[in-house]
Amino acid sequence: MTQLVAGIFVASTVVTLLHWLRVHDRRLLPLMGLFAMLAAARSLEGGHPWRDAFELGAVACGLFLLRLAERPAAPRP
Repeated sequence: MTQLVAGIFVASTVVTLLHWLRVHDRRLLPLMGLFAMLAAARSLEGGHPWRDAFELGAVACGLFLLRLAERPAAPRP
């Protein structure tokens, strides 16, 4: 089950990257980081010391995403 969840987060990272390449919206970068950190955390065993670090990185990306979501998007030319 853990590999399935990690695979879903990897797929979400790839889809977000492809969407970012299309629209170049800065707000997608922390979302992509959030998915990548969660994929890395879910791919590790429960007692692995790096799992907590990746989950903390995911929280940091989520908080940064909230900060960016407060501002309106820059107008596109």
